[in-house]
Amino acid sequence: MAISLNTRLTQLLGCRYPIIQTAMGWVADPKLVAATGNAGGFGFLAGATIEPQQMEAAIIETRRLTDQPFGVNFHMYQANAGEIVELVLRHKVRAVSYSRSPGKQMISRLKDAGVVCIPTVGALKHAQKAVEMGADAVTVQGGEGGGHTGSVPTSMLLDQVVNAVSVPVVAAGGFKDGRGLVSALAYGAEGIAMGTRFLMCADSPVPQATLARYLAVKDPAAIIISRAIDGMPQRMIRNELLNQLENSGGLKRLLLALQSGLAYRRHTGMSLTQLLGSALKMRGAGELTAAQSIMAANAPMVIQKAMVDGQPAAGVLPAGQIAASIDSLPSCAQLIEQIVRDAEVRLGELCRRVS
Repeated sequence: MAISLNTRLTQLLGCRYPIIQTAMGWVADPKLVAATGNAGGFGFLAGATIEPQQMEAAIIETRRLTDQPFGVNFHMYQANAGEIVELVLRHKVRAVSYSRSPGKQMISRLKDAGVVCIPTVGALKHAQKAVEMGADAVTVQGGEGGGHTGSVPTSMLLDQVVNAVSVPVVAAGGFKDGRGLVSALAYGAEGIAMGTRFLMCADSPVPQATLARYLAVKDPAAIIISRAIDGMPQRMIRNELLNQLENSGGLKRLLLALQSGLAYRRHTGMSLTQLLGSALKMRGAGELTAAQSIMAANAPMVIQKAMVDGQPAAGVLPAGQIAASIDSLPSCAQLIEQIVRDAEVRLGELCRRVS
C-alpha cells in the first residue's frame, strides 16, 4: 500500500519524513546533518560543544552540502548561548533544539523570526512548562534513550505528554526502524527522534575504533545509567573510564573535573569566569557537588576522547539501549529509506490484520 508520512512535524520543519536526527556532541556535524536532510529527515547540528566561529562555519558548510532545512542545538547554561542564537537568526536556520528552556524572551525572539523551537524533555511537567513558554513542538525522551535521561519509559511518558499538550510531540528513546516509527505514531506522536541509530551509521564522524565498541555491545544491560560523570543520570555503555569513575572517591572525580574543565575552556575560548559561572548555574539548578557542577559544564570534553580522538576506553560512550540491537552501519539514505519501507510494510500488515 502507498502511504504518506506527512504529519504536523513534517509540515512544521519542512522535511519529507517525520524522522529527526538529534544533536549529539562531536557527532552531529555538517556531513551527518546534510546527509539526513538529503535523505528526507531533519538533522540538528550540535552547538553545545563548539565556539561561535566554528558554529557559523558548520552552518555554512551544511548549507553547502544540502538545500534542505536543518536545525541547531544549544544549552541554556552554555556561556555563548546568546551568540549561538544570533547565528541562528542571521543565517535563518529553520529550527532550534534545547534541553533547558532559554527563557520566554529568547524563545519569543526566535519565534518572531520564524525559527521553530523544539525542546527535549524527560518529564510531563517539563513538557507542559516548555509549551507554556512557547515551544512549537516537544521531543520526549524516555529512560531508554542515551546520554542524560530520565527514569520514565518512553511509552509511558509519550502517552502522558500526548494527552497533555496540543503541540506536535516527537518520541525519542528506543527507536531504530520503521516498526518503531509506526508504534510512535500509534501512540499519538508526530514522528521519532534518534541519536544512537544515526551515531551508528556510515555518515557518522565517529572513529572506527569507537564504532566497533558500540557494535560489540549485544546486551542491553551493558548500557547503564550512571551518575558518575556529573551527578545527573546518563545512559552510556559501560567501559574502562566509567568503571574507574564509579570506583573512585570524590577527590579523584574533582581532579578529573578540573582537568576536563581546563580543556573545555581552551577548546571553546571561554574565560575562567565564564566556565565557573556556567558551573554555578548548573549547581544552582540542582543538588550537585562542586565536582559534579564543574563536570556538568564541561562533560563534553570527556565524550570527545571517544567521539573525536578514537579512544573508547578513555572517554564516555553515550548510548541508548537500542544500541544493543544494532549490527550495521548504513548510510543515512539507506537508513531512512529502510525505515520508511518498514513502516509501509508494517502499516499494510496491520490493515490486513484488522480487516
